[in-house]
Amino acid sequence: MNAQELRDKTPDQLREELASLKKEAFNLRFQQATGQLENTARMRDVKRGAARVKTILNEKAAAAASEA
Repeated sequence: MNAQELRDKTPDQLREELASLKKEAFNLRFQQATGQLENTARMRDVKRGAARVKTILNEKAAAAASEA
C-alpha cells in the first residue's frame, strides 16, 4: 500500500492497519526462527509498511494539533 492510499484513511483505520502489520511481522519472525520462512523479502516490506503507517499517523496528529 502506498503513502497516498494511507493518507486517505482515517486514524482508526491506520491503527488497525498497523496492528495487522505488527501481527504479520511477528508471524514472519516466528517462521524465520523455525526455518519455515520462504519469502525473506516480505519481512522488509512489512517493516517498511509499519514505519510508513506510523509516519502518516504522526503527520495526521501534528496537523490536528496545529489546527487546534
